[in-house]
Amino acid sequence: MRRNLLCLAAITGAWVITAAACAEEPPTTRALLQATTPLAGERADTERASLWIDVYQGEPVPYQEVLEDLATARMIYLGEYHTLQRHHEMQAKIMTDLAQKGLPLAVGLEQMESSQQSHLDRYNRGEIDFEKLAEATAWSKRWPNFQQYRPVLEAARRWKAPIVALSAKSETIRQVVRSGGIDRLAPEVRKELPAQMQVQDPPYAKSLSLQMMVHVSATSQTLRPMIEAQIARDEAMAEAISAFMKSEQGRGRKMLVLCGAGHVAYGLGLPTRVRRRLPDCKDRVVLFSESGELRLSPEEKAQSRGIEITHEQLRELHQPIADYLCIKPLGDHASAHTN
Repeated sequence: MRRNLLCLAAITGAWVITAAACAEEPPTTRALLQATTPLAGERADTERASLWIDVYQGEPVPYQEVLEDLATARMIYLGEYHTLQRHHEMQAKIMTDLAQKGLPLAVGLEQMESSQQSHLDRYNRGEIDFEKLAEATAWSKRWPNFQQYRPVLEAARRWKAPIVALSAKSETIRQVVRSGGIDRLAPEVRKELPAQMQVQDPPYAKSLSLQMMVHVSATSQTLRPMIEAQIARDEAMAEAISAFMKSEQGRGRKMLVLCGAGHVAYGLGLPTRVRRRLPDCKDRVVLFSESGELRLSPEEKAQSRGIEITHEQLRELHQPIADYLCIKPLGDHASAHTN
C-alpha cells in the first residue's frame, strides 16, 4: 500500500521539522498540510452520509450513542486533517452538542502557541473578535488555514468554554531538529520545554519512524531528531493541558482538544503524556476519515517521496487507532492517494 505525503502527514499529524543537514529550511509538514486544499470547487461533501464506528466493538453506532459516551470523558481528542473543512464542522458540532447537554467545557488548540494565551483570554472575555485575535497573534503566518477554526472558536465563546493555546513555539520545535535532539538544545532553548519529558517512547517512535521518511529531507541521521521534535511538541501540549485542567478555571471542565490526528492516533503521543500528568483523567480519541478529499500541490509533491506502510506494520502497534472513527464513503478521486 503506497501512500503519498498528504495521506501520511494527515494521518500522523503535523510536524514542524527542519533537516539539520539542509542548508535551506525545507517546507515543514505542517506548512505542506496547511497549503493543501480540498479538490477545486469542492467543499466538504456534507451530502455523503457519515458513519460512526466504535473501534473497540467493531460496529457502527448512532452518533447520539457516541455523544453520550464522550460526555463521560474529561479529555476528548478530536484528531483532524488540518485543511479539511468537514473535520472542523464536525468538531464544532460535537462541541455544541456536548455544550447543549449542560456540560462545562474548554477547548484546547494545537493551532495556537501558548505564548499567545493572553490574546486568547481577551477573545474568551469578548474584548476582541475573531479578526482582531488573528491580527494580534499573526495567526495567518503561523497557521495559514486559521479561518477554518472560526466556527469552533465562536461556538466555544458562545457557550463560555475557555479556549487554551497548547503549542510550544515553532522556532523551539525546529531547534530540536537543528540541534540534533532535545539533549543537544542550548540551555535557554531547553527551558522553553517541559522539564520532565518522556523522550524514550519505543511504540510512538516506531509509529513515527514508519511515516517520517515521507519527507525528502529525512535521512537515517535526521530521523531521530525529527521524532524528538514531535515528542517535544506533544509534551508541551500535555503540559499546557495539565496546567489548565488543574487550575481553578479548569476544575470540573471537560476539554475538547483540536489537533492533528497523528498526535493522538493509537492513543500514542499526546494522550499518553496527558495520562502521565493526569492519571485519573478519562479520555476518548475521535478521528475523522480523509476519504480521498485532499490533494498535493506540485510544490508539496516536490517535498515528498512515496513510501510504503503495510497493514502488517500497523498491526505491530498492538492497539486500535482510536475509540471512534467518523467515516465518509470514498470520494470519486480517492485512487489518487495510492498507486
